[in-house]
Amino acid sequence: MYHGVRQTTSKASYRLGMALLDPDDPRKVLHRSEGWIFGPRELYERSGDVNDVVFPCGWVLFDDEIRIYYGSADTSVSLATAKVSDVLKYIHECPEEQCPDEYCRFFEGHKQVTPR
Repeated sequence: MYHGVRQTTSKASYRLGMALLDPDDPRKVLHRSEGWIFGPRELYERSGDVNDVVFPCGWVLFDDEIRIYYGSADTSVSLATAKVSDVLKYIHECPEEQCPDEYCRFFEGHKQVTPR
């Protein structure tokens, strides 16, 4: 899991991507999501102390579910979940190039928000 920033002339947008590293040599990237896994979309991610931010803080694994805890617009803590098998399948099948409409959004339907 990694955090990235897309800077445009009018704003910065903070998003999350994923990579699969070699377990014997973690300096070696085996596969990487060419696009972002999820970014600010909901109002609580787009409007707050710092607008347009999803910032991963940590993750836990429960069976085939990954739970990613992340900051939303520097205002609240949120939770995104997905099946590990879906994440790995996506990363392994990630095309060389993607246009924005094709970004993987399998985390989008599973968000829960904890207001501060």
